[in-house]
Amino acid sequence: MTSPAFAFGTVGSPISTPKKPGGSVGAIIRSAELSLRAFELGWVRSINVTEATCAAIKAQGVESNVAISVHATYFFNLNATADEWPKSRKRLMDACYFGHLAGATDIIFHPGSYFGAPPAEVLKVAIPRLRDVVKELRDSGNPVTLRPETMGKGAMLGSLEDTLEMSGEIEGVLPCIDFAHLHARPGDGSVNSYGEWGALIKKLKRALGASALKKMHLHLSGIEYGPKGEKKHLPAAEADLKYKDLFRALADNKCAGRLLCESPLMEEDAVLYMKAWGKIK
Repeated sequence: MTSPAFAFGTVGSPISTPKKPGGSVGAIIRSAELSLRAFELGWVRSINVTEATCAAIKAQGVESNVAISVHATYFFNLNATADEWPKSRKRLMDACYFGHLAGATDIIFHPGSYFGAPPAEVLKVAIPRLRDVVKELRDSGNPVTLRPETMGKGAMLGSLEDTLEMSGEIEGVLPCIDFAHLHARPGDGSVNSYGEWGALIKKLKRALGASALKKMHLHLSGIEYGPKGEKKHLPAAEADLKYKDLFRALADNKCAGRLLCESPLMEEDAVLYMKAWGKIK
């Protein structure tokens, strides 16, 4: 078994989660039964939890030895208009507040859209806003790490370079690297080889230091794409993503952290990835 290793899991509740106890508590129990040691709460539409429910999620994560993160709302944009930004910001802050209560250490979010503007200009808006969010979290005693996700379409804020710049500028921010999105983003089938994955990992190391390779937070699935990038996620067996080459690059660069599966098959592919990782020598 390669060491250091990744904790594998799903984004959202495993499909096989039983109705009782059900919910996120049941999802954590089911994850542990499958030897999946990470779980990402899928709060992508809205947050409908009480503080008591969050306490129960946190307690179950500790009992089951399952690391918890949150995928925050899709309805967020660091490049929102001045009128829309307060509402967008509150959605992320709510995910951070309730996520921390639920035992989540990391809050993943989609950074937003360029709206046709150059990335460098958008980052001049996005970085101060994100820095302000982190400051408010720390002032309130909330230690969660904020993770802008790499996105699968070229029109979206969220290239690898975007996430590295945000992370390099703000303490408490690190990327969530979605390798399927990075494969889909160029739209030409590239970013899908051992050499390309290795170059990407080395770029991360240069930008954020070797320590960033030990606390990676990764998303993975098969993916369908076209000239403009991502179309939809696919099961691993139905896609062209060479995940075994990716795992070799991660192992050779001594990477570690969490890897969350976003495949439509969820836990089936999460277990597939976990077993494939275990065969890397």
